[in-house]
Amino acid sequence: MNLKTIVMVASMIALPVMAQEEKPVYLDTNKPIEQRVEDALQRMTLEEKVALIHAQSKFSSAGVPRLGIPENWMSDGPHGIRAEVLWDEWFGAGWTSDSCTAYPALTCLAATWDPAMSALYGKSIGEEARYRKKNVLLGPGVNIYRTPLNGRNFEYLGEDPFLTSRMVVPYIKGVQSNGVAACVKHFALNDQELNRGTVNVNVDDRTLNEIYLPAFKAAVQEGGAWAIMGAYNQYKNQHCCENQYLLNDILKGKWKFDGVVVSDWGGVHNTMEAIKNGMDMEFGTWTNGLNWGASNAYDNYYLAKPYLDLIKQGKVGTDELNDKARRVLRLIFRTNMAKEQHYGSFASPEHALAGRTIAENGIVLLQNNKNLLPLDLKKYKKILVVGENATKRMTIGGGSSSLKVKKEVSPLEGIKARIGNDATVTYVEGYASPAVAEQDVKGAKAQVREINLDAMREEAVKAAKEADVVIFIGGLNKNEGQDSEGADRKGLELSYGQDALISALAAANPNLAVVIISGNAVSMPWVKQVPAIVEAWYEGSEAGNALAAVLMGDVNPSGHLPFTFPVKLQDNGAIALGAYPGTAEQETYKEGLFVGYRWADSKKIKPLFPFGYGLSYTTFAWSKPTADKNEMSADGTMTFSINVKNTGTREGKELVQLYVSDLKSSLPRPVKELKGFSKVTLAPGEEKTVSITIDKAALSYYDDTKGEWIAEPGKFEAIFAASATDIRGKVPFELK
Repeated sequence: MNLKTIVMVASMIALPVMAQEEKPVYLDTNKPIEQRVEDALQRMTLEEKVALIHAQSKFSSAGVPRLGIPENWMSDGPHGIRAEVLWDEWFGAGWTSDSCTAYPALTCLAATWDPAMSALYGKSIGEEARYRKKNVLLGPGVNIYRTPLNGRNFEYLGEDPFLTSRMVVPYIKGVQSNGVAACVKHFALNDQELNRGTVNVNVDDRTLNEIYLPAFKAAVQEGGAWAIMGAYNQYKNQHCCENQYLLNDILKGKWKFDGVVVSDWGGVHNTMEAIKNGMDMEFGTWTNGLNWGASNAYDNYYLAKPYLDLIKQGKVGTDELNDKARRVLRLIFRTNMAKEQHYGSFASPEHALAGRTIAENGIVLLQNNKNLLPLDLKKYKKILVVGENATKRMTIGGGSSSLKVKKEVSPLEGIKARIGNDATVTYVEGYASPAVAEQDVKGAKAQVREINLDAMREEAVKAAKEADVVIFIGGLNKNEGQDSEGADRKGLELSYGQDALISALAAANPNLAVVIISGNAVSMPWVKQVPAIVEAWYEGSEAGNALAAVLMGDVNPSGHLPFTFPVKLQDNGAIALGAYPGTAEQETYKEGLFVGYRWADSKKIKPLFPFGYGLSYTTFAWSKPTADKNEMSADGTMTFSINVKNTGTREGKELVQLYVSDLKSSLPRPVKELKGFSKVTLAPGEEKTVSITIDKAALSYYDDTKGEWIAEPGKFEAIFAASATDIRGKVPFELK
């Protein structure tokens, strides 16, 4: 046989192996995802399936190299793409190409009350994740703002389930449009950091369904979220990362969630519970997620070798494993192996502009007596800036949301750049907080500094007397016990002597604007002494530029509060009832449905600044509201309308809020509940009609005796308002 014949025979023998019909379905992106998933699943070994469902490093899980199925790579969010850390340590990996765009904290996003801003946010941060080859973004956070002491409130979208639901959906869609999964967290009832790893939360079914679940439900059923992260705490005496009721009965059962349940880092505590009760992917550090342990200990995770051993010993079957692996494969085929591949972009000018736009739309003007703002640079030539937060970096620290950014424009830098040569800007620190070691930097040490608050206050007051106008920039920061993961605040007041400093500045100079940078409400004992107050949040990379634009009037403020500012702690329901913080083992939500403005309404408590509140540099007039009919059928809708006119001299945005009141109910209900909103832009003299449509769901409550939503026929009111306490008109109607 000659060489040519040998080659021909060999090629004929090889042909069946190379035949087109033998191409694995899971590699064919034109095939439906479910076919691809099943094809890949039946090709995998038991060991490969187990490897798929637990971490292999701090932020990654294994793929199936033999089959060409890639790894999953997670990134902390929800405000930016976290710097690379070492494979098996939390410390930074020392990359020079991982400096991201920091976007405003989610409290700022919520304060925009604008779903378009949320869509822009999601799209932009999703592009950054995709560029960095992350296919899961650990965010957004939608836990409810229950008390102003929760150290992690700055990561969430406020106190109202309707507002949170409307803002989370476009964020998710924006992220996932880039082939990156949004991992919505923390499911559920993770509303305090104190004792978060041990506490069992006791809450009635009505409160659970009406207050704490709606945003997660919207994320799954409307946003189509591809991943959900479990919480650290317990519910029904089971940890939320291995909770039968939350994960199996509700999330995967009632809501038909087909994505992946990811554990919070170290949130899994028991192999058998995790197998049976709906946990899909386990992440953490060692086996408790928080402490140091043996290097590369991932085989010891609860869903690793212990799970594999149980299967091999015949103590558990493989049905649950196949379901978990199936969900992880589905995640991979939706992201890293999707038909349409995205490349993303990173720390770009477009992303900086997106962050600045969101920040400008979220800044809230709380008070503006004597029209001190916007600052008139023809009148004020000597400007004094006071406060540590004018220069302090706010993108680092705070726990898992800490970021390494390409740039961070401080408030002082932004103000100086905007004013230029039009006036002189002087800076005095005025107060200082204890220095802390930089997070995630190996061997980092806090700088030792002597702080004399009395001397600093004296210096600031002296400078204030010589200035034309004073801008105080203070509030909270990312230190432990301020706005930070892992600990709650001790009180509502400002720390580091700020309250005394503000009062002294007000006495020294009547032209004082106070800027609060925070993710939480603070008390303001000096509120009547100060003409202007601005809530500026944590605004990310473009913080200084956004703030300066509002202070100088380049941007007309249009943000509105996504949570209530109480006068004092006892004005908060959970605090008043002794329902927070509970013990290390048990926490009972005694206030039930009455969270935020619902509590203030029920007790007739006047807040410092109410939910939904925000001022503008222009003025608006509202007409009498109308409805398209007098009654709603059980399967119908009603549309309510009101005219809004800009009666001022500059363009502005007005927020129209629609609340619904059930005038007679079989069960106790809040006085009113937010059920619609619309933000409208108006030129001077312009008038527009704002229409909001609701259906029966807006009138319903959860009947825990029947386990279903009920809309009782009867009389209701549609309430148009500029905030929870600023009622502009009511329309009575009936549900037939």
